[in-house]
Amino acid sequence: MFDSLSNKLESAFKVLKGHGKITEINVAETLKEVRRALLDADVNFKIAKEFTNRVKEKALGQKVLTSLQPGQLLVKIVKDELTELMGSSAEEMELSAKPSVILMSGLQGSGKTTFSGKLALYLKNKKKKNPLLVACDVYRPAAIDQLGVLGEQIDVPVFSDLEEKNPVKIAQAAIKQAKQQNNDVVIIDTAGRLAVDEVLMKEISDIYESIKPEETLFVVDSMTGQDAVNTAKAFHDTLNFDGVILTKLDGDTRGGAALSIKSVVNKPIKFIGTGEKMEALDVFYPERMADRILGMGDVVSLVERAQEQFDQEQARKISKKIAKNQFGFDDFLSQIQQVKKMGNMKDLMGMIPGAGKMMGDLDIDDDSFKYIEAIIGSMTPKERSEPNLLNHSRKTRIAKGSGRDISEVNQLIKQFGQMSKMMKMMQGGKGKQMMQMLQGFK
Repeated sequence: MFDSLSNKLESAFKVLKGHGKITEINVAETLKEVRRALLDADVNFKIAKEFTNRVKEKALGQKVLTSLQPGQLLVKIVKDELTELMGSSAEEMELSAKPSVILMSGLQGSGKTTFSGKLALYLKNKKKKNPLLVACDVYRPAAIDQLGVLGEQIDVPVFSDLEEKNPVKIAQAAIKQAKQQNNDVVIIDTAGRLAVDEVLMKEISDIYESIKPEETLFVVDSMTGQDAVNTAKAFHDTLNFDGVILTKLDGDTRGGAALSIKSVVNKPIKFIGTGEKMEALDVFYPERMADRILGMGDVVSLVERAQEQFDQEQARKISKKIAKNQFGFDDFLSQIQQVKKMGNMKDLMGMIPGAGKMMGDLDIDDDSFKYIEAIIGSMTPKERSEPNLLNHSRKTRIAKGSGRDISEVNQLIKQFGQMSKMMKMMQGGKGKQMMQMLQGFK
């Protein structure tokens, strides 16, 4: 995400490289490029201008510390201002009512229904809530069916009434059922349109007035740039929503919506969608996002994702196997499956400082794991537990069974051997401490 903006900002800071001090001339030249990068990212012109003016005001007259170069100092100022622009700190939902009602709003195609499912899963798994999803899109049967499929997928009940055409009555009936069935959160998915219109605004306003939700969230497709910001303003003028959800952020290389929307509606970005999987939902942390935009990575989020997916008991068993040289392909496969749960591989690489720049436009295909799984699946249980058995004839059979070339089988076995050695080395000293941190050991 934000690849284009990150590259252009990096180029802008090169103007100051080699300078001994910050001056009005070299700052002006750098900030001209910064403003151009923001405009190319589809940031509102007024916001981009105000942003660079604030950076210039803070930069001029600052003394460069002995440990910093002018370029590094300006990067820090830009990072602080980016963080402020996107909302300073993370703001999660406050859900205290019984049940707490969350009203979803947004245009058709913004990802509202999918996000409703993701939010239900997030509240169920991470907040230990008992959510109820509600299908209030009476115009698009496919939306009701989609919510039903998502609810079944994540094991969350869905309330719908195909006979009722009044979304207000559907919402009221759902809340009544939630009270009876002890659902402590009700997530109401509403209808959308292709554009803002009077009918849409009247309907969402009627639902809002009738149920008085504890949280009203506006879902917007981040790839629509300034159109997303303009739509957010139109909805905010009617609803005065509590927060913004940016979907499809993993496919957005510009970032104008994320950088502009807080300034326009003065409401926080609460969550971001970072992929197609139901688990691909993150709380929005402005400072972490600023780090990523400036190519500094996001190690904290990476560790948090790893901790969420680590099975501590399994990790202990694997540690014992590694110590006894008993680490096999079944264990290797289980580690791959845990990594896959963490999210899109390119997104994960972007969280490692400097890795995003090294990858450039390289596309990391998540499907490559399927080939590894196919090769391991073609091994016998004994071969998976005792990799030393894999001679040429066995490799040939495995290649045929998995539909892969024997060179790929050899490559996987080589990578497995390297990983086994590395994990063996990690058993002691600082490596052990790092593994314990990831696993959440005391």
